[in-house]
Amino acid sequence: MKPKVFVTSGIPQPGLDILEKECQVKVNPYDRFLTKQELMEEVKEADGLLCLLPDTIDGEIMSANTNLKIISDYAVGYNNIDIVEATRRGIMVTNTPEVLTDTTADLTWALIMSIARRIVESDKFTREGKFKRWTPMLLLGSDVHHSTLGIIGLGRIGRTVAKRAGGFEMRVLYTDVKKAPKEMEDELRVEFVPLEELLSSSDFVTLHVPLVPETRHLIGAKELKMMKKTAYLVNSARGPLVDERALVHALREKWIAGAALDVYENEPALAPGLAELDNVVVVPHIGSASKATREKMAVMAATNLVAGLKGEVPPNLVNKEVIEK
Repeated sequence: MKPKVFVTSGIPQPGLDILEKECQVKVNPYDRFLTKQELMEEVKEADGLLCLLPDTIDGEIMSANTNLKIISDYAVGYNNIDIVEATRRGIMVTNTPEVLTDTTADLTWALIMSIARRIVESDKFTREGKFKRWTPMLLLGSDVHHSTLGIIGLGRIGRTVAKRAGGFEMRVLYTDVKKAPKEMEDELRVEFVPLEELLSSSDFVTLHVPLVPETRHLIGAKELKMMKKTAYLVNSARGPLVDERALVHALREKWIAGAALDVYENEPALAPGLAELDNVVVVPHIGSASKATREKMAVMAATNLVAGLKGEVPPNLVNKEVIEK
């Protein structure tokens, strides 16, 4: 008998092809996320689970099936899964790292350019027939070139964003839990500064850190007040890094010039008032949304799952302790 696999949402076909060759596959048939009870019912019959970042996989879900062998997350981050509990139960957890680095960095730059040059506002203005003539004061934005970019988190995506800044001849500041090696700083042309200095000196502040207890609401009212009134905040990492209600207040009161967001604190819901503001660009978590990247993620997630079910060490095992027991 082939092992049984449950997939919590439709994924690109190349990933499903891999699963269907080796497993009995059931995919969530609904165009919505399952309730916790529904998910528990499906897990009861599964040897392996392929889930998405919005799926919360906690001990209660895992308790639905004591024979669950592996949870494959279709994401780089895995804060949606209780890793400690999975490890305690001997369940392997995998993710899809590195594959979306360049694509997410591209989206970060799309957000920077969109908010700086008021692209969304301009598109709406033109579509509504308001463009009657060119004038010197029409929809003035901010220059990106020769400005200062502040990168919070110099991981894979943060470094890739920094590389692209060279083309705009920007000064690039960064902060992280530890300073990068000098060779890396020299190669990327970046300068390490404390968070407070980065916030007060940057024209664009972009977030590239994981969501852990220490980074939740990393940017709140206090930090937003530190930023220049002409500065922009960009978040393509994790929504809860930003206190979204504080951000709405900051945008209304013009503490900062604007913000561009791909992720949200209570996704998919937006903080009250956010969608009504002109000085914010909001897109629906599309950081990795290129056809090529999403297919690679599907293949990687499926390959991880199949390897684990075969008794092999998955290529992207997060909790290596589980195989050391």
